[in-house]
Order: sequence, then structure tokens, then C-alpha cells
Amino acid sequence: MAILGSIIKTAIDLRGALVSEDSPIESQKEVLIHLLEKAKDTAFGKYYGFSKILESEEVQKTFAEKVPYFDYHQMETEWWNKTQEGLEDISWPGKPTYFARSSGTTGKKSKRIPVTDEMVEAIRSAGIKQVGALANFDVPSDFYEKEIMMLGSSTNLEDKDQFLEGEISGISASNIPFWFRGFYKPGEEIALMEDWDEKVETIAKRAREWDIGALSGIPSWMELMLKKVIEYHEVETIHDVWPNLQAYTTGGVAFQPYEKSFNQLLADPIIIIDTYLASEGFMAFQNRPETTSMKLVTDNGIYFEFVPFKPEYINDDGSLSQDAPSLTLAEVELDTDYVLIISTVSGAWRYLIGDTIAFTDIEKAEIKITGRTKFFLNVVGSQLSVNKMEVALREMEEKFDLKIPEFTLAAVKIDGEFYHHWYLGTETTVNNEELADALDEALKDANKNYSVARSKALKGVIVSIVSPNVFHEWNAKNKKKGGQVKMEKVMNEEKFKEFEAFVKEENSLD
Repeated sequence: MAILGSIIKTAIDLRGALVSEDSPIESQKEVLIHLLEKAKDTAFGKYYGFSKILESEEVQKTFAEKVPYFDYHQMETEWWNKTQEGLEDISWPGKPTYFARSSGTTGKKSKRIPVTDEMVEAIRSAGIKQVGALANFDVPSDFYEKEIMMLGSSTNLEDKDQFLEGEISGISASNIPFWFRGFYKPGEEIALMEDWDEKVETIAKRAREWDIGALSGIPSWMELMLKKVIEYHEVETIHDVWPNLQAYTTGGVAFQPYEKSFNQLLADPIIIIDTYLASEGFMAFQNRPETTSMKLVTDNGIYFEFVPFKPEYINDDGSLSQDAPSLTLAEVELDTDYVLIISTVSGAWRYLIGDTIAFTDIEKAEIKITGRTKFFLNVVGSQLSVNKMEVALREMEEKFDLKIPEFTLAAVKIDGEFYHHWYLGTETTVNNEELADALDEALKDANKNYSVARSKALKGVIVSIVSPNVFHEWNAKNKKKGGQVKMEKVMNEEKFKEFEAFVKEENSLD
């Protein structure tokens, strides 16, 4: 048994036994009070009367009443633009050290989200909590002596307007503690590379130099990297190169769509640990092996609120109606979709991050991500969420023995009638009409509103099959290859026409 690994495992087990956490509900009250106290003298805090809110007997309720919801556009144009100009004490004391670039899922212009030193520390602290949670997973002692492949964007941060700027994965990797750097791969030199293809090619060439025990990164890009390593070394699976690979910490997007194709790259099953790290903060991580749900980080710089995900509360652009009610952690219910709202130590306030979640265990504050507010297709009353789409596609994988890691769709009008046109990314040949019929039936079974729409204004379903690589190249063209990218699952008609033209161009090159 590895001595160092045994020591680390014992320390983690001991920490898990000794550390007792406060109730998530109580922790959230304390976090909100801390945020308000810290920011009460900022321009934002003065404008919305944080000092008065703190005097209230019901701080959470008063906070929700006095401060409106903000999406990125509102927060940026009303407050963060002043921070970008170099002004201090705008929505958080002082000035942030970093801005996280996030291309998001709409538009070509990158978002610039402030990342304060307090947020860097919060992300690091949440990461340590996640490492501590490994005590709950059955990993051998020698696992703690292996290296970790962290695949993210470049750590070569850009010096811009008094701030350092890059994607959140690059910012986080550039702040790795000194004691961890010996375990971290591909190492600082390769991590600095801007060109993703060059980075992956270099990783593939040097792969046998490393004893990788764990992976960390976005599933789509991680899968492409593993395929490149396998191809370069002319082997069957990634375990032929990294025989001690035992765990994968995934994040950025849901892992389930990639599970089937990912597992084909392995010789043996590995532990999959879900995380929820966004440009705005480290929200949640999987805390135990009995579930795929993630535990909200309720005591670490982020205050959460939850808005019931109902069509009447969502504006056409995906923003929230100011009339939408918000709930605290003490008020939520199981298996109900909520729009996630956050207030953070980076000076985001009642901020619409754009994700929808549902609680699977309220006492443990465990959630699953169910979709995006902008990936909600409600043309002609179909009320189709990403969660329902994903469930139906997993059925298609089983029924037709397919792998569908990528998809997008739009409501299109043909001869005056509305159709849902799906593009499915798969390498398997299948009858499109048969697949469309089966998908249509699965959605009817999963969603009452969709079934009603199909009996009225929604004429039918069209399915087009393309290679999953088309989606990767689309992301590379519109955003940044290898970055923190969420593929648009639902497109408007104009963007969908651009995507169709891109597909035709890609197919013509084959």
C-alpha cells in the first residue's frame, strides 16, 4: 500500500469524521448577512439600502422585496461597466482582480464577469470540500498519489483594462496551490497554450509520461482529448495508456448525454463525480456515491434563491419577470423545477445565472440541473424543457442502440405549419422518419403540454442526423474550442438558419 496515499486518505477520512456542518438553511442566512454587511457601503449597497435590510427581523424576505432580479445584461450595463472602467466599490468593495470571459450560449460577444479575490478563495475552498468528499467514495489509498489531468482553457490570462481576463477554468488553474502543482497535469507549460488543437496534440504525445488517476473537465472536450490520446498511441482504450485512471470530475454541462460514448473509451468503469462550477462561482458538487445529485455549497460566499420555473415568469428573451416570486432554501419542494438566482462575493446580486435546477433531497440541499431558461421551447404552447428533451433522447438511445451526445432544435414554420426540427449528433445510421416518430411519442408521454400542442398547432417532428463533430466545430467557430461552452439546445429561427447553412457547408467538405 502506498504510504503517502495512505496518509492522505487517513487525513481525509479523519476530516470527514471531525468536521460537522451547519444546517444548509442556517448557513444560507449567515451567508446573506455576511454579503450584505460586506457590501453595504458600496454604490450598489447604498442604492438598495443594505444597512436598512440588515435591520429587518426577516432579512431574507426584505432582501427579496427591496432588490430586483438582474440578468447579465442588466448587471453589466447598470453596475459592472463602472467596475470595468476602473471605479472602486461599485457592487463589491474595492476592485476585482479578474474578469471571467464567458461566451455563454447566445451571441458572439463574450460576457465579462467579475471574479474577486474572495471568489477565488471561495472556489478553492469548495474544491477542498470536494476533495474531502472523496472519503465517501470507495477509492484505494494509492489513488491519492496519482496525477490529475485538468483540461481547461489557457492559463495565459490577458492583461486588459487593469484586470486579468480569461475563462474561469484558466483563472482557477492559474491559482492552483503550490502543494498541488506536482499532481497537476498537463502542467503549466502546456496549460498556457492558447491553441486547443496544439494543446491536445501535445498532451497526446506526452501522455505516457504521466500516471493519471483522475480527469477533470467538460465532457465534450474531455472525450475528444481521450480519443486523440487513444488514436495517437494506437490502442483500444484510455486505460491502455493510463491504467490507473479511476475517477472523472465532470462539469460545465450534464454528463448523461455523453455517458454512453464516454464509457466506450474505457477498459474498466471509473467513478464519475459531477460538479457545478460556472463563471459566477462554484455552486455544487456530488458529495456521495449513492446519487448523481450535487450538494449545494451553502456556506461559502454564494446565497441562493429559487424561482418556480413557469412560463408566466419567463420573458421571451429568457430573463425573469420582476413579479416572479422567489423562495429560500427553507421553502423549496422536491422534484420541482426552479430558476436559480445567486448573490455572491463577486458582487452579483439576485443574479439570473440562466440554469434551472430541481431538488432531490432538501435536507442535504442536493440538486440536479434540469436545463437553461433560454433552452425552453414554448412556441405554440409546447412548454418543452431541456430535462424533458434529455429524457426522451435517452429513450431513443436505448430503443435504437444509439449514442446522441449532442443535439439542437428549433420551432420552424413550413407552409404555414409549425414543426420541431431536431438535429441529432450520432455516428449511427438510422431511419430519420422512424426516429422522429419515436421521439415524438416519447415527448408526448413525458410532457402533457407537448401532447396538447401536438394535437393542435404543432404539426410534427423532423429529425436530421449529423456527426457529433459538427457541433464541436460550430462551437469552435462561434466561441472557443475547448472552452467553457454550453451548446445551444434551443435556437431561434434566425440562428437555426445559420446552423443549417453551417451543417451544409461541413457536409460539403466531407
